[in-house]
Amino acid sequence: MPGSDDLTALWITLQLAAVSTLILLVVGTPLAWWLARTQWRFRFVVEAMVALPLVLPPTVLGFYLLIALGPEGPIGSLMEALGGQPLAFTFSGLVIGSVVYSLPFVVQPLQNAFSAVGRRPMEVAATLRASPMDRFFTVAVPLAAPGFLTAAVLGFAHTLGEFGVVLMIGGNIPGSTQVVSIAVYDHVEALDYTSAHWLSGGLLLMSMLMLMAVYALNRRFLVVRL
Repeated sequence: MPGSDDLTALWITLQLAAVSTLILLVVGTPLAWWLARTQWRFRFVVEAMVALPLVLPPTVLGFYLLIALGPEGPIGSLMEALGGQPLAFTFSGLVIGSVVYSLPFVVQPLQNAFSAVGRRPMEVAATLRASPMDRFFTVAVPLAAPGFLTAAVLGFAHTLGEFGVVLMIGGNIPGSTQVVSIAVYDHVEALDYTSAHWLSGGLLLMSMLMLMAVYALNRRFLVVRL
């Protein structure tokens, strides 16, 4: 059975996934909308930057984020100048790293969903004198609902399994920055395979259930539209 430290790591992981997913949806929605609608010829540059975490080794991304968030980095030094503390090895630092690392898992499904909406529904709404904000929230968002569901679940599930980025930025501080994936690694190093099985099996089951829910609900959305 998992011990108290494991339960604490699980709670930190769930908090990190929930906060990161919320921020990703807030940040990723306007970015995905812009990418789906813009005619800018250099849009591919922004798309490449968003997709970079997909191909960049997590430790490399984590290393540069650690430098940026540390006391000598631009973000860390700014925080110190404002009277705060550097964000490296803190929960806030983990959130920043998770948002950057999981950004493509949220932006790309949303971008595809907004692209599938097309321009015709928005043009029809415009003829009814709906403002751009009204058109977005009353037309685009409902039609892109499956994309929001997919983005939220993928962002949450991806954050649950992060290892390299969170290890580089947050270290391995029990009760503060130790997440489940790192706790599993610690158990394996200590040859405590029973505890590693409990935590790994829990993450496996949780991830599988979330993905099954996404596919089932997206299929339901498709059936309703048809």
